[in-house]
Formats: sequence, C-alpha cells, structure tokens
Amino acid sequence: MISERLLKTIRHIDNFPKPGVGFKDLTPVFRDPALCRELVNTFAADFKEGVNVVVGIESRGFFFGPSIALELNAAFVPVRKKGKLPYTVHSEAYALEYGHDILEMHTDAILPGETVLIHDDVLATGGTAEAVKKLVEKAGGIVVGFSFIIELAFLNGRNRLDGHKVRTLVTYN
Repeated sequence: MISERLLKTIRHIDNFPKPGVGFKDLTPVFRDPALCRELVNTFAADFKEGVNVVVGIESRGFFFGPSIALELNAAFVPVRKKGKLPYTVHSEAYALEYGHDILEMHTDAILPGETVLIHDDVLATGGTAEAVKKLVEKAGGIVVGFSFIIELAFLNGRNRLDGHKVRTLVTYN
C-alpha cells in the first residue's frame, strides 16, 4: 500500500526549520521511481473525472503537480510567491506557520468555469491551500478538490477547505 511505503521512505528531521518543529522530508521519495509513479497514479485515479487544470503550489507542489496534470490530460498552472511571475497576476495574502506571505497566479492561467485540482506536498494549517483556492476563484475557476502527500492532522488544516474533497496519502496525528 502506498501509504505504508511513503511512511517508510519519508525522512523525519527534528528541529528544522526551527527548534520544536519536526520536518517531513520528501526528498528520499524521489530516489524511488516506482513509488513516484504510484503516487501520481493514485492522485490521478482519485480525480480522474472532470479536472481541467492542476494547480501546483510553490515550490514543492511543482514536484508532482505537472505529472498529475499529464496523467489527467489537464493543464498545469504554477502558483508562486510574490514577484516571481512575469505577467499580470491575481494576488492573495495569507498567513502561514512561520509568518505571512503573498501568492500570485497569472490572470489568464485559469479560464472561467474550468475545474481545478489544487496540489501541494503538505497540508498543515490550511492557510496556503485556502489562499490558492481564493486565487482560483478570482480567476473564475471551480475548485473540485485538493491533493496532498502529507497531512499534519493535528493542525486541523482540512477544516479551512470548505468541505471540498481532500486526498492525502500519509497522515500524522
């Protein structure tokens, strides 16, 4: 089962990026092409109907977001931090575990009425995913779900996602 394989592969690093935080390092997953393929196929199977666009959140949502999009025959749209996109953008401020930031997406990246899957590596407090949902809605897109490799359930981020379908592969309570 993919969840068990991921749990064995994800590396836990204590006190990173600051004391008291236990960081979940996905980089060992990239050493296993079969596991990466299974991860992409699992998310694609969960959202196989009705996704026009996969949105990947900077920067770790870029690891698997494009592959999920290809598997779904959907477009891929990157959401980046302020100032990194070269065209006109929609912007959304948000709070995260360690401060505040602004996310941006090109104004023409999603067409009105397109259905969108939002992908990132970790669901923590839900603030980043909620901000991206607002960006998608500003563009006229319809969020059909969220996919995350890891969920830190003790931070209750799922509660901020308005009852949308949320798929995670590994949950830490």
